[in-house]
Amino acid sequence: MNVLVILIPVSLILGAIGLTAFLWTVRSDQYDDDKGNAARILLDDD
Repeated sequence: MNVLVILIPVSLILGAIGLTAFLWTVRSDQYDDDKGNAARILLDDD
């Protein structure tokens, strides 16, 4: 049971870091050009 005292706060902190990183990427428009990325892979650059 003593392990839970360590694991629960660690998991909450890691989850908060992941959520913060996701929100940062959304606010900095990392997911802005969905259709451009899908079409870009089909173009042939010589």
